[in-house]
Amino acid sequence: MAPRTLGRAVTALIAPALALGATVGLAAAPASAAVWSSCDQWGNTTLNGYTLYNNIWGSGAGTQCIWANSGTNWGVNANHPNTGGIKSYPDSKKVINKTITSLGSLTSSYNVSVPSSGAYNTSYDIWDTGYANEIMLWVNKTGAVGPLGTSQGTLTLGSNTWTVYKGNNGSNNVYSFVRSSNSTSGTVDILPILKWIKDTKGWFGNVTIGDVQFGFEITSSSGGLDFTVNSESVSSS
Repeated sequence: MAPRTLGRAVTALIAPALALGATVGLAAAPASAAVWSSCDQWGNTTLNGYTLYNNIWGSGAGTQCIWANSGTNWGVNANHPNTGGIKSYPDSKKVINKTITSLGSLTSSYNVSVPSSGAYNTSYDIWDTGYANEIMLWVNKTGAVGPLGTSQGTLTLGSNTWTVYKGNNGSNNVYSFVRSSNSTSGTVDILPILKWIKDTKGWFGNVTIGDVQFGFEITSSSGGLDFTVNSESVSSS
């Protein structure tokens, strides 16, 4: 499992072994010059208020390189074998550090280009500051991947309908919201989801929201596949 600062947890149907036994090699960098790139397992940098992570954390991983033109325009080329278990979660992180009741708004927009093959999801990964609660928002998924836990039914908030799953990976609670249809661009109003968990379900209290991460949870991408965040934003008040 990746360090807490990288904020990953086991959320696939078939959980990977936690030992990081893979040797991460070098993959091809993007054809166009980027402001920053890295093929390191834990490669990271901060650009215009967002922290980017290559974040290859699962066992049996292949190669993966991340590049960025900014904190909100970035991507990876990943070549992970066609085996079960999450290999990586390349992502960008925005720090919030506000309690749910002190937030007036928390929204995000996204526009991504993703491959038609492989096994992965495009998701938000939202953590409280104690890393006891993880809220995942899957906006699209491909291949043999699925959320941890048991279905709690469907929920419609704003323009999005989700199937909600509740589980625990042994380290923290995991609340997964899987969008009813795949989307490569849109806007998510995150605060009503947090309030629904807190006020309607009572699954946690007035926690402090620490990180809002957005990226690609990759299980397999054999042959080398490109994942691109054309644009994204996370804003709060």
